[in-house]
Amino acid sequence: MLKKYLFLTKPGILFGNFITTLGGFLLAAQGSVDFLLLFLTLIGTTLVVASGCVVNNIIDQDIDQKMQRTQNRALVKKTVSVPVAMLYALVLGVIGFSILWFWVNTYAFAFAVVGFVVYVGFYSLWTKRTSIHQTLIGSISGASPPVIGYTAVTNEFDLAALLIFAGYAFWQMPHSWGIAIYRFDDYKNAGIPILPVARSILRTKIESLIYIVLFSIAMNALFIYGYTNWLYLVILNLLCIYWFYIGLIGLKAENDQLWAKRFFLFSVTLITIVSLSFSFTSVSPAPHFPIF
Repeated sequence: MLKKYLFLTKPGILFGNFITTLGGFLLAAQGSVDFLLLFLTLIGTTLVVASGCVVNNIIDQDIDQKMQRTQNRALVKKTVSVPVAMLYALVLGVIGFSILWFWVNTYAFAFAVVGFVVYVGFYSLWTKRTSIHQTLIGSISGASPPVIGYTAVTNEFDLAALLIFAGYAFWQMPHSWGIAIYRFDDYKNAGIPILPVARSILRTKIESLIYIVLFSIAMNALFIYGYTNWLYLVILNLLCIYWFYIGLIGLKAENDQLWAKRFFLFSVTLITIVSLSFSFTSVSPAPHFPIF
């Protein structure tokens, strides 16, 4: 019984957002971690993301039944009813948003709202079904958790927050397209107009390389502006170079699905290592470039 409700929250997405929230927090903390604040930030953000994922499951029932990897989800199989799922999402969301509002700060709460509204409204309800730009829209919600983690500590939106927002958004593009190529038939059968389906796999591979470069530039800027140290610079660029290399050899891959699986899995490894590296590659005192 509990397993059904756990999988409604999409544990893989929860873990990914947990790591990126942690990364943003560690970057801002600069080695001085308030563990109670960290706990509240992680729990609040995870519950908000979980709520959004449950709502996404409700919205995507018709799509999920056409895709092999999602056709056994609880709402598709009717083992959980829509009203119960809605109540579940409501409870998760209310608790998550309340934690961020009452025990973290307004900035963290605001970016949680942005991430939730974009994911549920602009992505799930609208662009996922209608636009080739769906991944770009979805990247906004995917880039919100690290900013939540960062602003939880700083209580302001500064240059570093802007850079991690841009960097994590750029990362979302090739990461998501890797999944779409790997699961190409699923997306095609469901009629989802994501780039490799709506245009071509080759174009997707080329654009993925562009976004890897943009990701690298944004994340390197954290070092350029003094937020991280030389060890971060080395780790980041070794990972980015190898990710770019995987993308490059993909242009001549004989089996797109096998290549895409490798490309996607390395993107997960990269963002996990980069996020966790903020625990030992930050500098103190951090520079101060406030935006708002």
